[in-house]
Amino acid sequence: MSAHHTAPRPFVFDTEFDADGRVVQQSEWQPPKRSYSPAEVEAMLAEARLEARQQALNEVEALRANALSVVAQTIAEASHQLGGVVEQHRQESAALSMACAKALSSAAFDLFPRRPLEAAIEQLAEEIDASPRLVIRARDLDAEGRHQIEQLCQQAGFSGLVVFRDDASHPAAFSLEWTDGRAGFDPFEVETRLRERIGTVLDATQNNVSPQTYTTTDGSAF
Repeated sequence: MSAHHTAPRPFVFDTEFDADGRVVQQSEWQPPKRSYSPAEVEAMLAEARLEARQQALNEVEALRANALSVVAQTIAEASHQLGGVVEQHRQESAALSMACAKALSSAAFDLFPRRPLEAAIEQLAEEIDASPRLVIRARDLDAEGRHQIEQLCQQAGFSGLVVFRDDASHPAAFSLEWTDGRAGFDPFEVETRLRERIGTVLDATQNNVSPQTYTTTDGSAF
């Protein structure tokens, strides 16, 4: 079987002899091989198949690495977009929760406008019982409502003078002023503080920061 041909080269007589005609250095030139035995052909075919297989595997590995890179980039882009969707959903959920809470609290205040004031007097009984005078700033309290508040103060242990001021900003808002202290409630202020608090929590969560816990004057966490 004939092999691939090599380019012919000029004759070079590079065998060296000494003065007596003996060979000092044999020529390195070897004539190109013109034919191969069946065993040599099979060996060359096997080597060619191995090289072709290795080249194919290298190409497959390159394609796999490129595909993984594309998948990773796609996942990163999708994660970024998904993060924006999640954050928008959180904000919309918070806004919806605030709207529902506001609607429920407004309905409750319309039905029981004096209940926050009554609850405050019950909770502050030990604070106001020794004061000679209690100023209650409320709104839209008629004679019957004032009488009920006075009775509630007596039941809480307060025996001093109860003075009413009709200057609260909201029917459910009020303030209590006694000798050693003051307490109040305003739905609009509570809503503002709650919105600010929710906004702080959302921003902290978005930035992977633990939100700070606030404590009110009565010791409850906010």
